[in-house]
Amino acid sequence: MSKVKPYKDSDLNKKQQVAQMFDNISKEYDGLNRVISFGIDIKWRNKVVDIVAKTKPENILDIATGTGDLAISLVKTNAVKIVGLDISDGMLDVGRKKISNKNFDDKISMVLGDSENLPFENDSFDAITVAFGVRNFETLEKGLAEIYRVLKPNGIFVILETSLPTKTPFKQGYNFYTKYILPTIGKVFSKDQSAYSYLCESASVFPFGEALNNILRKIGFNNVVDQPQTFGVATIYSASKA
Repeated sequence: MSKVKPYKDSDLNKKQQVAQMFDNISKEYDGLNRVISFGIDIKWRNKVVDIVAKTKPENILDIATGTGDLAISLVKTNAVKIVGLDISDGMLDVGRKKISNKNFDDKISMVLGDSENLPFENDSFDAITVAFGVRNFETLEKGLAEIYRVLKPNGIFVILETSLPTKTPFKQGYNFYTKYILPTIGKVFSKDQSAYSYLCESASVFPFGEALNNILRKIGFNNVVDQPQTFGVATIYSASKA
């Protein structure tokens, strides 16, 4: 399991460091995200929305919602209520402005909270999503168990997360990009250079594919499926609660 921390010399625990890191980069996060992923992350999120929409959920929880990109896209599912939860108030502030600009305040509410101690009752949501957030959990199994707890029976859980290409030449190209190009972009455009080093390092050691599938099954999820995206640089996982 990943033990990589954003700031290795800090006395804060990983959870506190992640919150601080995303607070620091919240204003530039959306723009850099588009540059780093060449805009492909929008396509990946739309696939998550399509998977969720097929289940016709009335209410959705988007964990690690950040600036609300996925929560905003999930409006297309016609859900009555969408809750975006994040540990970074700075990211949420950016998200609240975006939601207000789109007049989605009646559809989406943004909540400051901890993914490993969710402030919701058991069996509360028809669908739960996490985009690029599970690798930031301090304790992965604890966070996934909390998600299982608040998901309704027969509800769907969808993860979008970075993964590692396993086939040549994509593996070599990805390694070069994350080792040399991505840190350079972070250094040029971000005031918190260590944040982008952390994002690369955490992605390189986080379980993906069948390894993450098995963790989901261990928690109790069934119908676990993984769908690699764009040569394997990201993966969409879907699972349900019996």
